Amino acid sequence: MSPSTFRLRGALGCGAIVAALVGGFTPAVMADGGSTVGGEALASSGLVVNAPGAGPLPRLSASSYVLADLDSGAVLAALNPHGRLRPASTLKVLTAVTLLPRLDPNTGYTARRQDANVDGSRVGIVPHATYTVHNLFEALFLVSGNDAASALANAAGGARATEARMQSEARLLGALDTTVRNTSGLDARRQFSSAYDLALFARAGLARRDFRDYVLTVRSHFPGRMPKRDKRRRSFEIYTQDRLLLNFRGAIGVKTGWTTKARGTFIGAARRGGRTLVATVMHTKGSPWEESRDLLRWGFRNASRAQPVGTLNQSGAATASTVGSGTVVSSAQVASPLVAGAPVVGDGWDVPVWVWPAVLLLALLGALRARAVVTQHRRIRSYGRTLRSYR
Repeated sequence: MSPSTFRLRGALGCGAIVAALVGGFTPAVMADGGSTVGGEALASSGLVVNAPGAGPLPRLSASSYVLADLDSGAVLAALNPHGRLRPASTLKVLTAVTLLPRLDPNTGYTARRQDANVDGSRVGIVPHATYTVHNLFEALFLVSGNDAASALANAAGGARATEARMQSEARLLGALDTTVRNTSGLDARRQFSSAYDLALFARAGLARRDFRDYVLTVRSHFPGRMPKRDKRRRSFEIYTQDRLLLNFRGAIGVKTGWTTKARGTFIGAARRGGRTLVATVMHTKGSPWEESRDLLRWGFRNASRAQPVGTLNQSGAATASTVGSGTVVSSAQVASPLVAGAPVVGDGWDVPVWVWPAVLLLALLGALRARAVVTQHRRIRSYGRTLRSYR
């Protein structure tokens, strides 16, 4: 192997480490006008809140979250709101928002083998059995069936066509952090969303009566295998996985999510005292529904004190007239180990200051390693020439 090859490998290895360090800190997505979607304060990768006199925000393990008023669209608090993370099954909210207007709930669908064989959570679709679109949407929401997501996509013209429609729908909603690679939310290369975008999807969905009916359903019956001749088709009960819906007063949904790479994700919404709030959390180490619940509790207690730090702007363009300036809080103002000081809100690359020295150190170590390997290679070649001359 030539010295140049060693140098190339050393550089690539160093580059991979640098990319791994910086990759998690993506630039805040910009609207067409060059401003951050939802308001400039939301460009931060840190915590943003402006609630004088309010109690401390809850301690959370989530890497990203958004707490917003669904009626006004005001963002009340956010942590790394535009951070691009894996959505897990919360992406199914976008699937539903995209397909509900396009599919008649009474239409029949004959399941395919590819539906039944999909990875992850399944309701138990049987190849060649028939289901209504209504059955499939219930399975999508109650048990987060990936087989139901596949079937709905095929009922709407196929997976690729549906993914393209979902991507277009995300853009129309102003959800510019989202890239769609499947309809279920299963981990896939370059499939990402953000806590901000998940809040947009929830707001769009809850504006529809059929969507609200599905996310409020606690129990239903799903058809089983096709019966033999002269026999009645049996069904089995399915139950919601949304523990917020079962345990939080005023809860109205919306969606659970978990994969090994995404960790816990959750979209929770509730209505109390004429106010409707949504709390989206991503990449939690703890229980995602409980972290969403804790944000909602804080929101209902402090909504009158919290000034908007952003907006769920479905046009995708920031409107300064409706967005407060936002206050980047210190660790003394929030009961969270994630905030050690004031994060930087700036030019779109919200990378913590400690990253750059680490990057430079790794680059230096990579260069030194490459040089050492090249030197060793030269010594081996020199020794080989000496040995040949000795012989």
